[in-house]
Amino acid sequence: MTAEALLTAQAVRAHAEQVLAAVQAGGSRHWAWDGSRLEATADFVADTIRQRYPSLQVPFHARWRHFEAGGTDRWAALSERHGLQGDAMRAERARVRIDLVIPSVLLDAGAGADWRYREDDGGVLARSEGLGVASLALFAAGTLSADPRQPLRADATALQAVTPDAIGRAFQVGPDNPLVGLDGRAALLARLGTVAAAAPAVFGTPARLGHLFDHLAARAVDGRVDAGDVLSTLLHALGPVWPSRHALQGVPLGDCWPCELTGDGWLPLHKLSQWLTYSLLEPLADGGLQVTGLDALTGLPEYRNGGLLIDLGLLRPRDPGFLAGTWRVDTPAVVEWRGLTVAALDRLAVMVRGRLGLSAADFPLACVLEGGTWAAGRRIAAERRPGGGPPFAIHSDGTVF
Repeated sequence: MTAEALLTAQAVRAHAEQVLAAVQAGGSRHWAWDGSRLEATADFVADTIRQRYPSLQVPFHARWRHFEAGGTDRWAALSERHGLQGDAMRAERARVRIDLVIPSVLLDAGAGADWRYREDDGGVLARSEGLGVASLALFAAGTLSADPRQPLRADATALQAVTPDAIGRAFQVGPDNPLVGLDGRAALLARLGTVAAAAPAVFGTPARLGHLFDHLAARAVDGRVDAGDVLSTLLHALGPVWPSRHALQGVPLGDCWPCELTGDGWLPLHKLSQWLTYSLLEPLADGGLQVTGLDALTGLPEYRNGGLLIDLGLLRPRDPGFLAGTWRVDTPAVVEWRGLTVAALDRLAVMVRGRLGLSAADFPLACVLEGGTWAAGRRIAAERRPGGGPPFAIHSDGTVF
């Protein structure tokens, strides 16, 4: 097994299938699978989609949805204020959107149940929506740009200088408003700056995240880029950003974990990198590039999608006390749960499309997630638990969940 072989979406899907097969065969010490609950779960997801999008016109699952929380398109307003509208600005607008969305996605680990973001108009946002809007405010203030004349940039110099205090101020963190993983988030952005500076072929010189657009545009064929290639670019260019957990042949593996249920002993997941790839689809299209092969990407193994499976009975922990505990992301049971989530989402996508009368081409996995399994996970969590938290607690350092 080589490191390269683990740094693809195909590897995520193939390894997740191995985990599911082992669990179905009774080979897991941690989880039992009840396939009879697939139909009811697909019904719940389809019903959630119809409630949220009666026309079935579902956008992609992406960070941009969080910038639109409450029906306000904050990105559009920011773009207009800075004169980024119109065809003449397409390429620069795409760069700015990438400058915004990469740090925003990296900051999108679970906020914790007690954190809130308060907007100037009095609106209060929590969880992913709050994190998204707070990160947009951080970006709009010019915190990630080293050039005061061009505040809407994210360049290596400014990213390397980011501190926990800077993020804490922008995210309104205080004794009564704690944010999980604050130090980890700041360290992640600082490493992002260091890594970008070390990858001039992707991010240019001086390094700016938005130059990723130019890199992908130069590789496009007839204006098309493959989603798997976008993910591969991110996994290789940004691999050193993630905390040092595991490496193979000297190559950091990122969101990839030892797992006894797979043939090679590894389970690659790459959740944030895939979430980022989904979130790049709209900036790239805005810049004139078409991203093809979307369903090469997988579902996202995080606590909304994975929580849905537990709450609706597809997955059952073998230890009845498991759900009462707090677990690290490298706990074998958590690793297996995330792999099972990827495999289950593929099956649910097929069933949900059937219920909606839509094809995979018309309703790719990115729409199933948005419509969709993520929202259904949040919906059932709110029905089952006060505050709508996940079915078990995860100790997050701000770099996985």
